[in-house]
Amino acid sequence: MGKDNIAVGLDIGTTKIVAMVGKKDAYNKLEVLGTGRAKSLGVHRGVVNNITQTIQSIQQAVEEAESISGEKIESVVVGIAGQHIRSLHHSDYITRVSPEKVIDESDIELLINQVYKLVMLPGEEIIHVLPQEYKVDGQSEIKTPIGMYGGRLEANFHVVVGQVSSIRNVGRCIKSAGLELSSITLEPLASAEAVLSHEEKEAGVALIDIGGGTTDLAIFKDGIIRHTAVIPFGGNVITDDIKEGCSIIEKQAELLKTKFGSAWPGENKDNEIVSIPGLRGRDPKEITLKNLSKIIHARVIEIIEQVFLEIKNYGHEENKKKLIAGIVLTGGGAQLKHIKQLVEYTTGMDTRIGYPNEHLSGTSDTDLSSPAFATAVGLLMKGLADKEKKAKAEIAVKKEMESGGASQSKPNVTKEPRKTIFEKWIEKFRDFLENAE
Repeated sequence: MGKDNIAVGLDIGTTKIVAMVGKKDAYNKLEVLGTGRAKSLGVHRGVVNNITQTIQSIQQAVEEAESISGEKIESVVVGIAGQHIRSLHHSDYITRVSPEKVIDESDIELLINQVYKLVMLPGEEIIHVLPQEYKVDGQSEIKTPIGMYGGRLEANFHVVVGQVSSIRNVGRCIKSAGLELSSITLEPLASAEAVLSHEEKEAGVALIDIGGGTTDLAIFKDGIIRHTAVIPFGGNVITDDIKEGCSIIEKQAELLKTKFGSAWPGENKDNEIVSIPGLRGRDPKEITLKNLSKIIHARVIEIIEQVFLEIKNYGHEENKKKLIAGIVLTGGGAQLKHIKQLVEYTTGMDTRIGYPNEHLSGTSDTDLSSPAFATAVGLLMKGLADKEKKAKAEIAVKKEMESGGASQSKPNVTKEPRKTIFEKWIEKFRDFLENAE
């Protein structure tokens, strides 16, 4: 994959692994060149628990994406999720050596770097450090302090933390599948990129991504991420409940859920019955749709209540923290019939289903506008944004060298574009994978 304008997003989910190859078209929309899908066999609740099976599933998805797109896939942007992810809030400050100079990116980098040195619980590592708002010499509520004067630079941070072993296992799978890891990002952040508008992030919105193994939450207010959480329940627990409640096999339970399932039991009449073939010569089973939706309803209510508790923990009831844009549902679980109405009824908040189609070009496959592909689309967008950023930085360095370098008689030294702390962390992680056998 030699072309600079092409990126690949790899969504390692509990039920499916998706590899998505794409580029930007002339209208700055996302043109998906190829998508590969494989059943995810080695992942449980967002965490890799069988390396060999996960590698096989990744290779299968990548090979399918390669054959459809005609592009050779070498590096991927990967989403990280799972029940090991937690977030915390932290405040930190630096005292600037020369307050008579304006605050620039290096000061912010220094401050963020300081947060990365926080001592975590054994086996945990910081994945993201996301600045909330800054203070300069006591002046608060500053969104971007670059260009201001001041001696003391403070900030509130949203820090996302994950288990080192889980992150390394994902990295090991990528490397063993013959791929290079170009970046890691938190899955709810990727989904948010794909389905939320700037206006919603500004007004205040809670993104609920209902996946197979986990339900991810990301809360935005004033355009800044304020809270993230991962709830260890998803669509799979609904399928398990149907399997147990109706005494049928998993494949049938999944089919029942997607074809006839509803999160609202009131709409089904008692005489609506679906017949399921019996196992090997046994009599077929008859299941009433009312019972089916009662089973689904009970579990969906449990998931929604857990998510709503996290929204309350963020402080949604305070006037300043009110989420005016309400809730956006995405992920495979958002396709469940009447789930929007149930979420509105339970939380009392405006709700819509989030589709990633506004970023997709007209030539892209219509299947990809399904909420189930929100994370993959978001990861692909992140990959393309990273490439654009890198290209711009390289152009800026080249221009600087051409203008300044011509007059200087110094030996020709190539100046590297400044790396962010997160890029340095990714590099450190790549080195670890290279050296660990």
